[in-house]
Amino acid sequence: MTSTHHATVASQRRKIPLKYFFKKPERTAYQISPDGKHIAFLKPYKRRQNIYVQRLGSTRAVRLTNELERDIAGFFWKGNHTLLYLRDFGGDENFHLFAVNMPQKQVRDLTPFSGTRTMLIDELIDSDDHVLIALNFRTPEVFDAYRLNVHTGELVLLVENPGNITSWNTDHDGKIRLAVSTDGVNTTLLYRKTEADAFKPILTTNFKESLVPLFFTFDNARIYAASNLGRDKSAIVIFNPETGKEDELLFQHPEVDVYDLSYSHKRKVLTAISFTTWKREHVFLDKLTEQIFSSLQRQLPDVEIALTSETKNEDVFIVRTYSDRSLGAYYLYELATDSLTKLADVSPWLKEDELCEMKPISYTSRDGLTIHGYLTLPKDVEPKQLPVIVNPHGGPWARDVWGFNPEVQFLANRGYAVLQMNFRGSTGYGRRFWEISFKKWGKEMQDDISDGVKWLIEQGIADPKRIGIYGGSYGGYAVLAGLAFTPDLYACGVDYVGVSNLFTFMKTVPPYWKPYLEMMYEMVGNPDMDQDLMRSASPVFHVDRIKAPLFVAQGAKDPRVNIEESNQIVHALRARGIDVPYLVKENEGHGFRNEENQFEFYRAMEKFLHKHLLKKK
Repeated sequence: MTSTHHATVASQRRKIPLKYFFKKPERTAYQISPDGKHIAFLKPYKRRQNIYVQRLGSTRAVRLTNELERDIAGFFWKGNHTLLYLRDFGGDENFHLFAVNMPQKQVRDLTPFSGTRTMLIDELIDSDDHVLIALNFRTPEVFDAYRLNVHTGELVLLVENPGNITSWNTDHDGKIRLAVSTDGVNTTLLYRKTEADAFKPILTTNFKESLVPLFFTFDNARIYAASNLGRDKSAIVIFNPETGKEDELLFQHPEVDVYDLSYSHKRKVLTAISFTTWKREHVFLDKLTEQIFSSLQRQLPDVEIALTSETKNEDVFIVRTYSDRSLGAYYLYELATDSLTKLADVSPWLKEDELCEMKPISYTSRDGLTIHGYLTLPKDVEPKQLPVIVNPHGGPWARDVWGFNPEVQFLANRGYAVLQMNFRGSTGYGRRFWEISFKKWGKEMQDDISDGVKWLIEQGIADPKRIGIYGGSYGGYAVLAGLAFTPDLYACGVDYVGVSNLFTFMKTVPPYWKPYLEMMYEMVGNPDMDQDLMRSASPVFHVDRIKAPLFVAQGAKDPRVNIEESNQIVHALRARGIDVPYLVKENEGHGFRNEENQFEFYRAMEKFLHKHLLKKK
C-alpha cells in the first residue's frame, strides 16, 4: 500500500533541479555606502562570488573584483570609495584582507603573509583610512593587534600578544581597552583605562562560566556583556571594569541564552535585544527602531526581517527578508518617506510554494531531557512510513536554527522527511545543557540523536527500514558513531568532513586552537588520561560493527578535521572488504565552497541515498 501511495505522490511533486538548491545566489550580501550613493553586493562571475557596485538609482552594475579560485567570504565599505574583503586559499582558512577601490578597480592584498590568518578587531567606521586587525604571522598560535592603513598597507603594532590573549576589544573611539586571555581552562578578562596604561586582570572564571564583552557603554566607562555568572542562562548585563562586578541586569530569558544587543552608532542608544527560541525574536529598546520594524513588517508580511546595512546618517537601510522556504530578498528602505524598494531576490529560481515547512518539534531523551529540534516533511505526502534523513548539526557546541536550509529543502524535495535535533551540548539552552555533553561524544550525545529517531518511528512518520543519517563536521562524526554504535538503526550514512578518531583529531587541530587544548581535554577527552573513553567513542576502532553502507566526502586542505580522519575510516572499512565511495577535493577545506564541487557532492549523495533508501530491493 505505502509503496504505491508514495509513487503516486512523488509523481505529483515536481523534482526541482539539484543546481537550483546549491547554485550561487543571483545577488546577495548587499551593503550601502556610508554616503548612501552606492550599493555593493556579491554576484557570481565565472562561478565565484565577486563584488559588484552600482550607483543608487542606476541599473548598471560594475564588477570590481576578479576572484576566480575562491569566493569572497565577506566584505564591507571603508569610506565611500573603497571596499575591504576576506578570502582564503583553497579552504585553508588562512584569510587575507584585500582592498579594492571603486573607480580604478585596483585590488591589493593588505596582509600578504604566507600561512597567516587575518581577523578583524574593529572596522573603525568613523575612519576612512584605517582598520584594526589581528595577525598571527609572528607565531602561528597567537594573534597580535595592529592598526592597518588600507590605502598604503602600513601596519603599526598596537599590542604584542604575550602568548595567552585570545581576543581584543575596543571602545567607541577605536582604542583597545579589553583583552581576553586563557591558560587553557580559566579565562581572564583584562582591562586598561587608557592605551597608555598596562592591562590588568579584572575577572577570572573557569571556561564553563563566561562574561563575553559586547561593547562599551557610550561614555566608554562600563561594558555591555553577555554573562552567565551565577545563572544558568546567559543574560545581557552592564559590567563595571573598575570593580570587576556586574552593575545591572538588563535582560534575561527563562528558557534560552541571550547574547545579542544592538545599538545606533549615530544616535548612541540601545536599539534591540535578540535571541533564539525556536526562531529569532526581538525585544525593542528604542521607539524609532520599533517603528521601523513595525512598518517593515506591515509592508512585508509573513517573512522574517533583518536590517543588514545602513548609511552613516542612518536614514537609508538595506533590509533582508527570509523564511524557512525562501532565501528571501533585499530591499532599500528610506526612513524619511517610509518607502521600500526591492533590490533583488536572492534565488529567484526557487518557488516558495514548492518548498517545505520547517516545523519545531521536541521529544524526551531516555534520561528525561527535553530535546528541541525541527522536522521538515516532503510536500503532498501523508506523513506515514516515510524515508528519513537524520541530520545532526556540526559544532558540536552550536545549534540548528529555523530558516532556509538548502540541504534540508533538497532532501525534502526528493521525498525524505528530515529530522534535525539540538542534542545535549547544543548552545543557546543554558550552561547545564551544554556541560552535560562533556566527554559524552558517542555516548549520551549520540543517545539524544537515537532517541529522536525512535520518537519519529513511534509517531508513525518514519519507516524504520529506510532511515539514513547525514552530517558534516561533528555531524559527520555522529554519522560514523550512529553506524558503529547503533548499527541496526540506520540503513546508510553520509559522512561529510567528520571526525573518526578522537586521538588523531586532538593532535591535528589548527595551531591557533592550541591555547584551548586544555579546555578541549575537559570537553572531549584527554588522550593521556581518558584513553579507554576516547577509544570507545572513536568509530574507527569499531568498524567491525558497521554494516550499513557509508559514503564519505572530505576537503584535502581541511584545517579543522584533517583529511586523515576520513582516510582512516575509509581505509579501515576497505581493509574489511567493504566498498566505501570516497570523494576528496584537493581545493577544498572544511566543507565544499566551490560550486562545481558542491554539485558533484550532492549529485553523488542523491544517488547514494536513492540506492539505499528509495530504490526497490
